[in-house]
Amino acid sequence: MATQKLYAGAKLRELRGRIGLTQKAFAEKLGVSLPYLNQMENNNRPVSTTVVLALAQEFGFDVTELQSGDEARLVSDMREALADPVFTSSAPPQSDLRLAASNAPALARAFLELHTAYRQTHERLASLDEALGREDSRLQPSPWEEVRDFFHYCDNYIDAVDRAAESFAAKAGPDIEAATANALTRHGVTIARSRDPEIRRYDAETKTLTLARTAAPSTQVFQMLLQLALLEQDKLLEATLDFARFQSDQARSIAKIGLANYFAGAALMPYGVFLAAAQETRHDLERLADRFSASLEQVAHRLSTLQRPGAKGIPFFFVRVDQAGTITKRHSATTLQFARFGGACPLWNVHRAFETPGRWLRQLAETPDGVRYFCLARDVSKPGGAWGIPTRRYAIGLGCEVKHAGALTYADGMPTDHAEAFEPIGISCRICERRNCPQRSVPPLERQLRVDPNRRGMLPYQVD
Repeated sequence: MATQKLYAGAKLRELRGRIGLTQKAFAEKLGVSLPYLNQMENNNRPVSTTVVLALAQEFGFDVTELQSGDEARLVSDMREALADPVFTSSAPPQSDLRLAASNAPALARAFLELHTAYRQTHERLASLDEALGREDSRLQPSPWEEVRDFFHYCDNYIDAVDRAAESFAAKAGPDIEAATANALTRHGVTIARSRDPEIRRYDAETKTLTLARTAAPSTQVFQMLLQLALLEQDKLLEATLDFARFQSDQARSIAKIGLANYFAGAALMPYGVFLAAAQETRHDLERLADRFSASLEQVAHRLSTLQRPGAKGIPFFFVRVDQAGTITKRHSATTLQFARFGGACPLWNVHRAFETPGRWLRQLAETPDGVRYFCLARDVSKPGGAWGIPTRRYAIGLGCEVKHAGALTYADGMPTDHAEAFEPIGISCRICERRNCPQRSVPPLERQLRVDPNRRGMLPYQVD
């Protein structure tokens, strides 16, 4: 089998800029000529084995970062954006999109930001949003989407916050709830319990943290850790936010809560210990949830963040959807990237999880690019805690490329060697190239359609 060539010009330029070397000095360190380095940085030549070894030996660079998931994410996001009907001409071939993502990632992100701004403007005009008439109105990304994309392009791994949480957990010992309570007490915080459905409420004046008595114990500990992060790790969180350069105060505020949530999850499940436990239990989520006093959703989300350079876990994708199929959380360390707008493919087993509460669903799936995955899904409904308060119904999906399936206890007995066992799934109907999908909602924009009034198959048209 031919070895796949590695093109990583953007990563080489990023590393060189980070260490402050000229191209000439960098080439000397790597033991290559200046023209050769220039060609590699511009993706005209692949990164050689000699250069890979030199990067590791001279700079201690984690060479697995050369195959970052950013390119796959950018390609997927650009394909989805270009499927918008506003682009009347044929979409660029995928090879061109890959070239843009690898050679000019900043330009690709600028294009995505421009398309997002267009979508929001169009939606505001369609709904006669009165904000467009105000003098202080200006086009900017939705704060929620801006924060979502920040975590998405950080691989959902924030190293400084993760290591701070791991350090706290190491000092806390086996009883992290007691250690967290003591740490909050040192800050003068009093912890109270209430039957009010509000999960967490902090009164800064009285320094009282009130938790919902009806919330699960794992949720209460998580909320205590979140509050501790806001109090004890404020400088670290603010420095991370400064680096992110959000465009609005709203986005910054949302991201700060997101970082505090990240700290809480990383403290409950500290990186090194959790990674070892995941490998020991073969990624048995229920055993991990019991061992770390966490919820299944917290465990699944944590598994998707194990992307520390030099100590990476299995690259998982993680998603949470509601009953309407809307994606409310998403992250992928794999080549599978989720639709930025709208719902997920209806053929994916995560949608069937609502029909079988309390059970794990397993699926072997293949995406249109030919990559095969092992997928898990389960409902994670959250009771309101009192009569009249609606149950929040969600389902989570977790999966990895099938080549990693042997490391998962859930994959035992699955016919991973049989091509016919893999169900075809897609990303978004507008960019999915499958011609005869029975669940297609809209035609693929990259294909020509034929409409024959004398014929009716699964769809009222044929896709060329």
